[in-house]
Amino acid sequence: MFDFWRRALIFPFVLLLLSLLLWAAAGALPAALLFGVLLLVYLFFHLRQLAALDYWLVNAEEGVTPDGSGLWEEVFSRLKRMVRKHRKEREQRIAALQHMEQATSALPEGVVILDEADHIEWCNPIAEQHFGLDGVRDIGQQITYLERQPEFVNYLGLRDFSEVLILRGARQDGLTLSIKIVGYGENKRLLISRDITHLERIETMRRDFVANVSHELRTPLTVVSGFVETLCDMPSLENDMARRALQLMSEQTQRMERLVDDLLTLSKLDNALNALQEETVGVTALLNALHQEGRALSAGQHILRLELASDCALLGNAEELRSAFGNLISNAIRYTPHNGEIVMHWQEQGGQPVFSVQDSGIGIAPQHIPRLTERFYRVDHSRSRATGGTGLGLAIVKHVANRHQAKLEITSEEGKGSTFSIVFPAKRCLPAQPEELFSIP
Repeated sequence: MFDFWRRALIFPFVLLLLSLLLWAAAGALPAALLFGVLLLVYLFFHLRQLAALDYWLVNAEEGVTPDGSGLWEEVFSRLKRMVRKHRKEREQRIAALQHMEQATSALPEGVVILDEADHIEWCNPIAEQHFGLDGVRDIGQQITYLERQPEFVNYLGLRDFSEVLILRGARQDGLTLSIKIVGYGENKRLLISRDITHLERIETMRRDFVANVSHELRTPLTVVSGFVETLCDMPSLENDMARRALQLMSEQTQRMERLVDDLLTLSKLDNALNALQEETVGVTALLNALHQEGRALSAGQHILRLELASDCALLGNAEELRSAFGNLISNAIRYTPHNGEIVMHWQEQGGQPVFSVQDSGIGIAPQHIPRLTERFYRVDHSRSRATGGTGLGLAIVKHVANRHQAKLEITSEEGKGSTFSIVFPAKRCLPAQPEELFSIP
């Protein structure tokens, strides 16, 4: 800094000294004229350098940094170093961006960058295929103008991206996409799409296979069960071993029949073509009927209580709700020791209807809770089979809850019991009906 001021003041100091000497030799007027002329020359020099700098700032991309002299030489030299550094960093950023674009373009998933208003800022070639986009023409367009499926528009509008959206029939060519949106930066969103058409076809084949096999098993199981019952009732059967064998055959046949029924129920719930047939379900009458069935299943071995804190009805499918509620109640009875207590609640929490079953049973360890709704998942294999469970009950409950836009919530503590709750959205709560519309199948 000191060197700068030293160099900057040399010329004015020399000019002033020459003017004073001229003043002493020739008088004040010649000294003043010399001082003024040289000062104008000095000012013109700086204005010329400023003009060069201004021209370069306006046309920085076209011209090179100007060469200066005097004080301006150091300034322009520093500018040259800054420009070189800036260009190098810019080239590095461009190279990194191109590398990132190439890597993103090579991804098997589609990627779309959206701003806060869902305008497209960038997309890779896979996303162009998935949504029929043009990576040049459609930049700046709102994505809902180009992808207009109601499920996709609603998904974006809700701003709840915790769940993955399965978009079927994308672009009208049978494509099935898995859509996930991830927020990042300041109000930016990353839309990631994955083609799961092949996986959907495999899943459909699996569902059809299970449904067909289960359906085919029904007839032979019915025949075998009928003959076993007939043999058990024969008065001439005196061999204890044979009678015990027939009894075991009868129990296992009944278990297989329950398993087939549950598999067929799951296949029906899984079928995308099986739309939810909605009606007004009188929950009070339904729970009273299930309470009586639960007491019969318990055979006096448990204390069963029904607490109705709400009389609201539900918009839903009576058969499916009966299956879900019944599975929760029968599970509580199977896994609660003798003389244990089971309480069924029907209430409203924050405007949402909630059905819950609370038991004083064996409880469930925390590591098992996330997997309870998986098909055939068993915490204790030997106990599950001994109680007659099929391992599909909670899977059915979860499917029914999903079809009613409800959530299955599970809280449990080992040795103290469990609580299974189905929380329905408030929009499914209907005023109590003067006449119950639910009829027991």
